[in-house]
Amino acid sequence: MVDLQHADPAVPGRRSIYMAINYDAYEIVVGLEVHAQLLTRTKLFCGDSAAFGGEPNTHVSPITLGHPGTLPRLNRTAVEYAIRMGLACNSEIERHNYFARKNYFYPDLPKGYQISQHTTPVCKGGVVNIRMPDGQRTIRLNRIHLEEDAGKSLHDVDPDYTSVDLNRAGVPLIEIVTEPDLRSGDEAYAYLTELRKILRYLEICDGNMEEGSMRCDANVSVRLKGATTLGTKVEVKNLNSIRNVRRAIEFEAGRLIGLVDQGMAVRQETRSFDAGAGTTFALRTKEEANDYRYFADPDLPPFEVTEAFLEKIRAGLPPLPEQLVATFRTVLQLPEYDARVICDDKDSVAYFEKLIGYTTNYKAAANWLLGPVKSGLNEKGQDWKDFPVAPAALARLMQLVEEGRLSFSIAAERIFPALVEQPSREPLDIAIALNLLQSSDTTEITAWIDQALAGMPDKVSEYKKGKKGLIGLFVGEVKKLSKGKADPRLTNQLLIEKLEN
Repeated sequence: MVDLQHADPAVPGRRSIYMAINYDAYEIVVGLEVHAQLLTRTKLFCGDSAAFGGEPNTHVSPITLGHPGTLPRLNRTAVEYAIRMGLACNSEIERHNYFARKNYFYPDLPKGYQISQHTTPVCKGGVVNIRMPDGQRTIRLNRIHLEEDAGKSLHDVDPDYTSVDLNRAGVPLIEIVTEPDLRSGDEAYAYLTELRKILRYLEICDGNMEEGSMRCDANVSVRLKGATTLGTKVEVKNLNSIRNVRRAIEFEAGRLIGLVDQGMAVRQETRSFDAGAGTTFALRTKEEANDYRYFADPDLPPFEVTEAFLEKIRAGLPPLPEQLVATFRTVLQLPEYDARVICDDKDSVAYFEKLIGYTTNYKAAANWLLGPVKSGLNEKGQDWKDFPVAPAALARLMQLVEEGRLSFSIAAERIFPALVEQPSREPLDIAIALNLLQSSDTTEITAWIDQALAGMPDKVSEYKKGKKGLIGLFVGEVKKLSKGKADPRLTNQLLIEKLEN
């Protein structure tokens, strides 16, 4: 039983306390609709550029502007990309397809209607598997369909008017719709993270929510646990980050539970999310499907997905994250954690696969990528495409460590940063210039050992009386005196010989 304070849903602006609501008695039910902009060169039904950015209203033509007498023509690559996503999600591919007009007022879509798929989505069903702390969950997909994007209304350009940029109007989208299978904001977060990873692996969408190339609407309802009927849903629109999707779901679920627990009616409505306040607010009552008055677009002929076209797409699919994780674990014998972190990003996989072309020490390669390389990128706010060190050069640095000519700490803390700053230099040349190569000269190491032991006579006496764990202290002192140049394995061996005699 918990006490939570929320805005009173009955009286705007008034605060109330939902006393003793048993939140554990309720189940949250969430379905997500994700719009992903496809990385085609041109728009869905014309040759205008689909590139992000550009001066407002420069990626337009009479077709984008909906001029009378213009006719749309379907972008074949967009269809291919949609099918790629469907195959990756184990969807059934619809062979006979057509487009419909969705008659809904968009102030930033000049035709006055949107061209979308309704009765025949190109991909039906499918699944996306997510990993949660208590195990794997399978999220069912209802559909993946193609449609055109709307333009963008700009409210901060002119103090008196709303401006419109139509560059985005007509850009191809796939809408990926789940069944109501998600049960928390955390599950939604995991699902969107996995979905974005798949889109990026397939190279059909960059998944950049900040630029609007991936947008999410969340349908949220609540019901008593054990109930079989769904509660009245509320749609939270245009969430622009995965984190905000989770926050919006958590807030909205709490608000709905408060309403239901007080016996109040839940209105089916569309809401928006205030990221600063962490709350949702009403926009309008929710439309029903029949409000859109769908009918087949008379200007676009139906299109067929042939078996040959489908097989060509299937043959060109890249390995997906789960396949790569399995390969790295079984073939390369990497721990599951290492394999999954590497496979979180397609670019890190590409770098790792090039790196292991120069070394068979796969675990060491993973350690370097997940340690110094990833830390360096995070510190600079960079991604893998910005990493300047060639895989062959990093492999040569790894080899110096494996040969005992450098300790890992010296290689990671001194040589690696210098190599990042001057990626054209050889790691060995940097080590020589900085006088950091490890010494295997027994005479030199013995001198450092003698100096270290002379400074700790009490510890030497304790060691000889049986306190063998002090060997680490002595090795550390030799390392300090040698400035990391003493070969640690040889140092350990010589120390034991001296202390035992």
